[in-house]
Amino acid sequence: MIGEAVRDLLRAEHYAVDWATDGDMADTALVTQQYDLVLLDLGLPRRDGLAVLRGLRARKDRTPVLIATARDGVAQRVEGLDAGADDYVLKPYDMDELLARIRALLRRAAGRAEPVYEHQGVTLNPGTREAAVQGQPVQLSAREWAVLEALLARPGMVLSRQQLEDKLYGWGDEVSSNAVEVYIHGLRKKLGAQLVLNVRGLGYMVPK
Repeated sequence: MIGEAVRDLLRAEHYAVDWATDGDMADTALVTQQYDLVLLDLGLPRRDGLAVLRGLRARKDRTPVLIATARDGVAQRVEGLDAGADDYVLKPYDMDELLARIRALLRRAAGRAEPVYEHQGVTLNPGTREAAVQGQPVQLSAREWAVLEALLARPGMVLSRQQLEDKLYGWGDEVSSNAVEVYIHGLRKKLGAQLVLNVRGLGYMVPK
């Protein structure tokens, strides 16, 4: 029930979510796919969360990890942090705190301290889900937002279509062949044709 609630919350906040229900599944997913962040419950069946975490760090994988532990599990929290976790959140979750900690870890992973993206007159506020161009509000769809946030997180970095699709879709979601192109087209219409550039044969970028 908690897993379903968190998955639905994150999807409502425009995150693409893969939900692994046991430690073996989680470990396999982390070996085979790249993620922006892991929300890791330490009490997983089949392989506990600490074993998953230690395996991740043993592979030199620097993906941010937010561990979930019980309120009275101080020793477990300490063990998780010492094993390579970046932060923790207490169960039962306060959903607003969970989202804030996720945003903070994603900022840190992108090398940013400021909570709001500002670039070439475009402002994107992940906390309020508000977007603006030259101070004027702009309505973005959930997936337009996801594409733009991924590109604005690292101006000058080229992201392939596959990398952008990974930001948009979780396991089991149907992916249309031209989905990314459709969302890029929408962003250019709303935010300006030069904000997102096509790097031929490689993908898309927001210029520095």
